[in-house]
Parts: sequence; C-alpha cells; structure tokens
Amino acid sequence: MTRLRAHPIRVVLRFVASVMMVSGFLLISDAVITLAWQEPVSAYFSERQQVKLEKALIDPPARVVRKEPLRGDALGKLRLPTIGVSEYVVEGTDAENLRKGPGHYPDTPLPGQRGTVAIAGHRTTYGAPFRNIDKLKKNDRIVVELPYGTFVYRVDRTRIVDDSALWVTKRVDHDQLILTACHPLYSAAQRIVAFARLTQRRPATVRKA
Repeated sequence: MTRLRAHPIRVVLRFVASVMMVSGFLLISDAVITLAWQEPVSAYFSERQQVKLEKALIDPPARVVRKEPLRGDALGKLRLPTIGVSEYVVEGTDAENLRKGPGHYPDTPLPGQRGTVAIAGHRTTYGAPFRNIDKLKKNDRIVVELPYGTFVYRVDRTRIVDDSALWVTKRVDHDQLILTACHPLYSAAQRIVAFARLTQRRPATVRKA
C-alpha cells in the first residue's frame, strides 16, 4: 500500500523536475542568444512593428511629407550598409516608439533641415538595430530615405559620452546626423554616439499616377 501511494508522488516530482530542466534550458538558451545576437521575443515584436512602419510609408500622411510628423509616425528608412542595418525609423524616442525601431528625437531637426539630426536605437533588444554602431568607421555611408528626399551622410567619428551629454545634439558649423545608443552592451551607464556629416541630398522620386 505504501508503494502504491508513493508512486503518484514520484510521478509528480519527476514532472516538476522535467519542467524545471526545460525551463532552465530555455532561460540559458535565451541568455546565450541575447549575448550572441539579440533578445528573441522582443526582436519578433520589433519585426512586426517594422512591417507596419513599412506599410505606413506606402502612402505617408501629408504631415510627414510636410516635415510635421507626430510621435509614432513612420518617417522613412535608415540604411547603414557597412554594418548591415536597414530599418524603418519612427518619430519619437520614448520606450513605446523605440520598440518599433530607431526613433528620431522630436526636438531635433528632421533630415534635410539645418542643424543636428538625432536618431536613437536599441543595442540588445527589440531588433537591436544599433548593436554594432561601435563598428562604424570614418567615411562609412549612412543613408536616410524619406518621402520628401534621400540624404547621405558620412561618418566623422564615434564617441563614448555620459548619458546626460546633451551637447551632442547642439548645432555645429555643418549639417550633421548623430546616432545614439546605450553603452556598453547590456548597460545604460553611458551612450555611444556616431557623428556623421551631410554630403548629399537627392529629391524624392515623383510617383506616377
């Protein structure tokens, strides 16, 4: 009788042990993937949001074409060819918008306008679009494609700054773009900033009716 009563307990214990082993394996796998590449669950969410931004730019709102976007609007596409980045950009840098992709700082000019354009992005979660911006080198191209034109920048330098270094967004003696992200990886203690100079402007292609 004792052995019969113990049997269900052993079954339950084995089940619990199996669940814990599988859970541990999944947690370790998630950590390894995050360290090697990016966090997979948030990456999937970001990928779906990128599709929505792409669709929104097929027929963008007039306010985006007029350079008067609202937070959450799809702005255009950011390309960093040397590090394999091709991402749609959203207006806004709050947590909600950065989950969708790189975000334009609303208090800085838009590409094509005078001053310092600033775009932020994640390095380890939500697609990790800026994971490798530390690998950008001088003269690497950065291309921003918008409904009203395409703008090409060339990297001047990258720099590590404090998270409170607001001077990076100030206007300088040339039109520039800065890309910002947390630094080092898996920490928000500092920021890495890539500074790039505007070198080319191309008007938007006129769509035929």
